[in-house]
Amino acid sequence: MAEAGSFADKVKQQADIVRVVGEYVRLKKSGQNFTGLCPFHSEKSPSFAVHPVKQIYHCFGCGVGGDVFQFVMEMEKCGFPEAVRTVAEKCGIAVPAPRERSPEERKENQQRAQLVEMHREAQAFFVKCLEGTAEGKAARAYLEDRGLDKEAMARFGLGYAPSGGDVLLRHLKQRYPDKLLLESGLISRDQSGRLFDRFRRRVIFPIANEAGKIVAFGGRALGDDMPKYLNSPETPIYSKSNVLYHMDRAKEALRRQDFAVLVEGYMDAIAVARAGVSNVVASCGTSLAEAQIKLLGRFTKRVVVNYDPDTAGQAATERSLALLLEQDFEVRVLALPPIGDKKADPDLFIREKGAKAYLQQLKEAPPYVDYLIARARQMDLSSGEGKLRAVNYLMPYLQKIPNKLLRSEWATRISQQLRVDEPVLRESLRKAAAERRSEVKAKPELVGRPARPVERRLIRMLAEAEEFRVVLAQQLQESQLYLGLETEKIIAALILANLSGEPVQVTELTGMLEERERRLLFEILFEGPMEATWAEAESCLEALRKRQMERELAELQRQIEASAPGPQMRALLERKQTLMRQMLPPPAPAERPQ
Repeated sequence: MAEAGSFADKVKQQADIVRVVGEYVRLKKSGQNFTGLCPFHSEKSPSFAVHPVKQIYHCFGCGVGGDVFQFVMEMEKCGFPEAVRTVAEKCGIAVPAPRERSPEERKENQQRAQLVEMHREAQAFFVKCLEGTAEGKAARAYLEDRGLDKEAMARFGLGYAPSGGDVLLRHLKQRYPDKLLLESGLISRDQSGRLFDRFRRRVIFPIANEAGKIVAFGGRALGDDMPKYLNSPETPIYSKSNVLYHMDRAKEALRRQDFAVLVEGYMDAIAVARAGVSNVVASCGTSLAEAQIKLLGRFTKRVVVNYDPDTAGQAATERSLALLLEQDFEVRVLALPPIGDKKADPDLFIREKGAKAYLQQLKEAPPYVDYLIARARQMDLSSGEGKLRAVNYLMPYLQKIPNKLLRSEWATRISQQLRVDEPVLRESLRKAAAERRSEVKAKPELVGRPARPVERRLIRMLAEAEEFRVVLAQQLQESQLYLGLETEKIIAALILANLSGEPVQVTELTGMLEERERRLLFEILFEGPMEATWAEAESCLEALRKRQMERELAELQRQIEASAPGPQMRALLERKQTLMRQMLPPPAPAERPQ
């Protein structure tokens, strides 16, 4: 990065990495090196080392390392030029004066500085209106009803825009020209040319950039005015896609916790922050922009998406997941359970259930793959066509994962959860990727695989084994071993017919089955004469039990990998051991002594 002869190279030659790192980490001399607790991951025993001769650092625990510039870039979450300037200032190295700016650049910088100052004044005006006016009393009552006290209103800088059409305009007009007022987005012009306040009769949420400078506002209508939420327009100092609400307050917590909680709106972010989760940011809309994701990626690559559970929120979650996966984020999704008959956003859930309940939900948030598969499983999976729709719903997310190992894990999960043959699914996904398609083409093997031999034999016995078909039906009904099979509906219909006490009439079953299942049933029944014994029936039941245990074992393994050490992990491991013992073949009988 530092070219020979450049100012950066000069700083690197003169900088003392031990001095710079020592401002962030408590270092202790250890031989020729210095050691301390790594600032990039949690640890109790020092594994972080600084080499004063080679001017490098390295953590033997998490593997990070680099030179003095890399360290400052990681700690301050800044770019290379900012890191060079920071190191120079820390080491007392004079920073060259910046090049002479053009008149246009000076004018633009002056305008941006004026707009930032104008927003600071507007913020103070809105806060004063909330605290000291008759109209502000109604706004305070609304916020108190939402669970915010005076301390919370002050902490997040909340304000109120009065209903008069030009109150803020008259306040700002004393210092700023009309052209700059219009550029700010705080003031608008109607068709007649009259200037008026953009925000009227609204609770005001200040929006700050990463540096903590207020650059925009969001306003929540107190009455029935539309839209319900109104935001500042794009201005020279504000671009919606480049700002995350609460990022200025969340930066340190993001670095310390190494994950972000992503919510939709201002009230959600405030509620989560007040619940003790400082590392929360809001996208101030229904979905993330790529620039917002890159901003977040400077602080962490792990995120829990906790959007609203309504249709718009679910769609926003899915759009955001696609973008986050492209940027190689580790993503979990928190879909909060409803409260009574109400769908719960973070704000409502915390007000109704409390911070402790929310923190527990956050801790248990599943990986994104489980969230998406759960969404796919809400589709009708009783037919092959339904399975194909579910696979194609998941396909775009699968294609956006750059890591091959993760894509492979996805394929295994999908095959298990959607009951699709894994080799067939992998081949279909491979061909789709090779042909750059975002969906899997229909294949007979994927759309509807033929029933396995065990299932076919059970169907024949349930239909024809007069000696024990009723007993077999009873055992299947009690054990529920047929649930999840490709032939589940056929077996369920035969169980119902057997337990009715009447002779099984195949023609009467067809009204309970779909066309594909009817065809499969008749195909099985026409396979020729059958001689079945109860021993064979028991063997088939045992095969189903083993298959069921294998599915449960796979699900347990998934939960174990996603769980943190603790009581839940121990319970999962104990259940896994129990299953593995049950799957072992019985010991051979001992030989009789001669």
